[in-house]
Amino acid sequence: MRVCLLASGSRGNSTLIEVDGCRLLIDAGLSGIETERRLSTVGLCGEDLDAILVTHEHHDHVGGVGPLSRRYDLPVYIDRQTHAALPKLGKISDLQYFSSGDSFSFQQLSISPFSTTHDAVNPVGFTIESVEGKVGFATDLGMPTRLVAEQLKDCRILILEANHDEHLLQDGPYPWSLKQRIRSRHGHLSNLESCSLLKEVSWPGLEALFLAHLSEENNCPDLVGKEFRRTLSDCGHSPEIIIGRQSRASFCFETVVEKVS
Repeated sequence: MRVCLLASGSRGNSTLIEVDGCRLLIDAGLSGIETERRLSTVGLCGEDLDAILVTHEHHDHVGGVGPLSRRYDLPVYIDRQTHAALPKLGKISDLQYFSSGDSFSFQQLSISPFSTTHDAVNPVGFTIESVEGKVGFATDLGMPTRLVAEQLKDCRILILEANHDEHLLQDGPYPWSLKQRIRSRHGHLSNLESCSLLKEVSWPGLEALFLAHLSEENNCPDLVGKEFRRTLSDCGHSPEIIIGRQSRASFCFETVVEKVS
């Protein structure tokens, strides 16, 4: 099992998840060339990928979906309404629709899309399960709903949004309308809200926590690391914390399943 945030932020998002020999991208918000460059930093190339999963239609999540799919003949799994909101996506030879709340199989994996609150037509998060365990992915959340919390329980690896510090956003350079959008029920999770969600889903089996979609203007990696380490300490758990960056791929977390002899 291997996970890496290839890019995370307001200018492009893409996450590599390798489970049970299957390599997926959740979102592809970088150009095809830049995605290739970042894959190379973890020893992979586009031909090594098996599929792309799409969370929602915003450009920082889908800018490279069409080029990558066409270049490497990758299937794209996407909600039907989200696809309809992307008239410039171009031809995808293997387009697979899913419905939020309905799990589907891909190779040896069980993938479950679940609804999130964000200002998109039908945004989703994902859980991915196999014999190696469960990976949970939830970014671009306006609020941590009960459904999201239930879906993210019992994850071995968790990718969670930590977009902004409330005080930095309040005092920062954004116009008031944008601040209101970010803080709304259809915007992004603050560090405080994300820590609250983490308290609900943290458990002794959580091995790695990826913190994603940090605002470069309204957050600080050192602040984020401190707040989440304190939250996990309060929970009595100590998973590895990896903070995503916009400019480079994150540390690549790898774990193995112990084989029973």
